[in-house]
Amino acid sequence: MKKDTSEILKELEGFSDFKSFYEENGEQLAEVALCDYLEALLLKKGLNKAEVITKSELSEVYAYQIFSGIKKSPSRGKLLCLAFGMELSLDETQEMLKKTGFAPLYAKTPFDCVVIYGLCKGMSVVGVNELLYEYGQELLG
Repeated sequence: MKKDTSEILKELEGFSDFKSFYEENGEQLAEVALCDYLEALLLKKGLNKAEVITKSELSEVYAYQIFSGIKKSPSRGKLLCLAFGMELSLDETQEMLKKTGFAPLYAKTPFDCVVIYGLCKGMSVVGVNELLYEYGQELLG
């Protein structure tokens, strides 16, 4: 049975030693492989990998390495490019970032604020990068 984050946190606080906690809950802590999560998103949304890669503005070779699992830890910016390529909503993007070990977008951070705006408005990577550049922020990817 899967436990939600609050249940795991409550149990973690209650255990006197980590070893016992881990023995009981280790399977609950399994990380999601990025390539598996992206594949599941593609299937769920009925997306074509080649189309997503084109929209993401990432190098085709690099993007296919992410999807195949060869490139296991792309930058947060490159992952956000894929989110734009998949036309994910803000909630879907936040979930993807959390499940793959990245910090979720935070509206009070200038870079993240622009990205959030771009996601909410259905902008392209190019459009978001233009806005990021205009406000002196690092570009996606």
